Amino acid sequence: MSEYARFKHGKPRFDQNTFFGRLRHFLDVIDPSTLFVTEKRLQESLELLDCFKQGTLPPGATDAQLWQAQKIKQAIIHPDTGEKIPMPFRMSGFIPFGTPVVVGLLLPHQTLASTIFWQCLNQSHNACVNYCNRNASKPAPVSKFLEGYLGAVTSAVSIAVGLNVLVRRARRLGPTTRLLVQRFIPFPAVAAANVCNVVLMRHSELSEGISVLDDSGNVAGTSKVAARHALLETALTRAVLPVPILILPPIIMSVLERFVSGDGGSFSPVRLQASSPAAKAETRPARPQPGVPRRLRPGPAARHQPLPTDVPDRCESAGAGDRRGDRLQGGDVQ
Repeated sequence: MSEYARFKHGKPRFDQNTFFGRLRHFLDVIDPSTLFVTEKRLQESLELLDCFKQGTLPPGATDAQLWQAQKIKQAIIHPDTGEKIPMPFRMSGFIPFGTPVVVGLLLPHQTLASTIFWQCLNQSHNACVNYCNRNASKPAPVSKFLEGYLGAVTSAVSIAVGLNVLVRRARRLGPTTRLLVQRFIPFPAVAAANVCNVVLMRHSELSEGISVLDDSGNVAGTSKVAARHALLETALTRAVLPVPILILPPIIMSVLERFVSGDGGSFSPVRLQASSPAAKAETRPARPQPGVPRRLRPGPAARHQPLPTDVPDRCESAGAGDRRGDRLQGGDVQ
């Protein structure tokens, strides 16, 4: 049996009634390989799909080529406007362009300025992705985009900064607990801001509705119920999407830190410092030195001890000898 089913224009390649089918569909949607499609390959894919719609497929065209052409078109071309989506704001570019921002959000020991910077950068990227992949069946003014962007940035920065201040002022939290709680702060800030962004940018759809299509892909009318379902599902998706990248890493790091700092294996800085050669040299007892009286040898507790009073001072002896030599030399001169 062929891996590629019979091609159906505008339909998903995988069965959407099963979880595995939906998973494979979304893996196709976020596939970063479509970012490297050339302009020539894009035009060839569009022409192949047009030939299929007109029933004039070239000889030798396969279902695999048709499915790949549709994947390229859906990844690059907006379905409503027909225009190319900028590369950083495509769904296929969400992971490669969004990962550095997520790493910045999870950096430890952030200052107030760094928290504001990374939250603003993250919401700027999310707002552009939402706008470029919006439902454009109904025209919307740019002011809606700015309203959603400002609302998302304000909510994200307020929640992140507010929670950080509360955690730092919590006197009942120990240093370890405080650090653990601070690692989870980016998630509620990002999740709330994502929901706020989507709602503010697309709330006009609730009153105006969105276009719905029939089985043939033709516009059947406008529905407010469909708009409400679409907005709710999109908001929930934006809130759940950050879970794997903002919740799992702090949990994994805390588990690893507990394991590493346990008795089984230790990589803690204190124990490493104690086991280093320099530390061993500092704590190693002094060896007996031949030719030195026992009372002059440094002990383990104090290296430098005052000289006994019964030992003649070499400096004074040398000075006395020098003075005697001066007197002798003076007598010879006389």
